[in-house]
Amino acid sequence: GVGWAINSAMVILAATTFFAHGIVVDDLAVAAATLSPILGPASSTIFAVALLFAGLSSSVTAGMAAGTITAGMFDEEYDIHDRHSSIGVAACFVGAVAACLVVPNPFEGLIWSQALLSLQLPITVFVLIRLTSSRRVMGRYANSRPLNTLLVGIGAIVTILDIVLLTGM
Repeated sequence: GVGWAINSAMVILAATTFFAHGIVVDDLAVAAATLSPILGPASSTIFAVALLFAGLSSSVTAGMAAGTITAGMFDEEYDIHDRHSSIGVAACFVGAVAACLVVPNPFEGLIWSQALLSLQLPITVFVLIRLTSSRRVMGRYANSRPLNTLLVGIGAIVTILDIVLLTGM
């Protein structure tokens, strides 16, 4: 919730400022500087702290999601002490650190991270549908058939939108 609030506040403030002044942002420094009319001289510090908190919350969420998905592939519950969950979390963090070391431009890294998140989203959606449909994992809370049908339909829409985005239709 905190990560969502921070990300939303950043996007709303930035979009308002950029739109009002007709500014094209192609660098993080430009984004931070254009927030100064709203936030004053502390804009760079506030922007940096907001990015740090957004990054931390995203990292924790991504790690837990990776652990959950990896455990779900083996029809297990997420448990950080379980081997499959731990492998998923570790793979996520090792991949993120490797990406930080390879990408020289932070703004470009941000763009690439969002593009890669878009690519993996359909996989995540369908693995989580499978996990939440498993009686073995979810017990009596497993998805019903009608709910599964709805979820698969939503997953299909997400996948189609992803394909449209990638092909530039």
